[in-house]
Amino acid sequence: METLWYCLVAIMIAMYVVFDGFDLGAGILHLHVARSDAERIGVLRSIGPVWDGNEVWLLAAGGTLYFAFPLLYASSFSGFYLPLMMVLWLLVLRGISIEFRNHVEGPIWKPFWDGVFCLSSALLALFFGVALGNVVRGVPLDASSYFFEPLWTDFRLGKEPGILDWYTVLVGIASVLTLTMHGALWVVLKTEGDVQQRARRAALSLWWGLPAITIVVTAVTFQIQPHIPSRLNSQPWGYIFPLLALAGLVGMRWFTKRSRELESFLASCTYIVGMLTSTVFGVYPYVLPSNSDPELGITLYEAAAPIYGLKVGLAWWIPGMLLVTAYFVFVYRHFAGKVKAEEEGYH
Repeated sequence: METLWYCLVAIMIAMYVVFDGFDLGAGILHLHVARSDAERIGVLRSIGPVWDGNEVWLLAAGGTLYFAFPLLYASSFSGFYLPLMMVLWLLVLRGISIEFRNHVEGPIWKPFWDGVFCLSSALLALFFGVALGNVVRGVPLDASSYFFEPLWTDFRLGKEPGILDWYTVLVGIASVLTLTMHGALWVVLKTEGDVQQRARRAALSLWWGLPAITIVVTAVTFQIQPHIPSRLNSQPWGYIFPLLALAGLVGMRWFTKRSRELESFLASCTYIVGMLTSTVFGVYPYVLPSNSDPELGITLYEAAAPIYGLKVGLAWWIPGMLLVTAYFVFVYRHFAGKVKAEEEGYH
């Protein structure tokens, strides 16, 4: 039952990254691919009907984490309190930048909110990657399963690291590159004309960085967290997850070159899911490793709620997630196709 909930939380996090990831990528890229106000409105319309709904997966993952793994929730939220507040502010800034752009007229305010949208999207992508890097690297847990990390120290790895060090920043840069590519392919899928062509050129250029940074991050991760290669070698079937990421990586280039828009976007989704599931499989059974003593790391069995609670929770979780899934199917089917100039919203 603990492993089932571990997988469910991982699935919800992956769904959030896939869905809200293209929103972030579109935000990062929109000042580059959209040169006029009308073109920027087109990019905003491509995410307009879905961007706030995509964050449901983040709320669902957080709520499920609180219910299924209360020790992990308590430990991680206390240790990561400062960056979590920063992420909260960035989410707020990103939301109000989209809405205020339409309600505060003036030659200064629209470019200002466009800049806020771009910067907050980029910083969110960076911090999400940094958070993943911290989990993979491990945190300085004590015997009571709590820890504290400053935002940074000397940017070196050690027993008393900061949230930002050279490894976590590297993972953050990989996250920004991945989600920018993901957003570019979404814009290609949803727009036409000059914006689409610029987004396609951006995607083809960005792609060259993905294999390079994937190889570097993977090699460094295997050195920093030896539990991951050990886990893969002991359970060889787990190599299906890195192979999934590799297939998505190749597919992005193959389909984008051939202007197969939907397939290239789905390939990007495959790459993201493959990378995240590789990480989840590699750190198992830990939900929060220790960077000093592996014995102090928190496993899913230690962090999980009582079995009875997990069983009852599953009975409520399933219909709730079915409703969420039905909502997403309806929204994405209803707003399928290219955005049109005559549509209302985000003027």
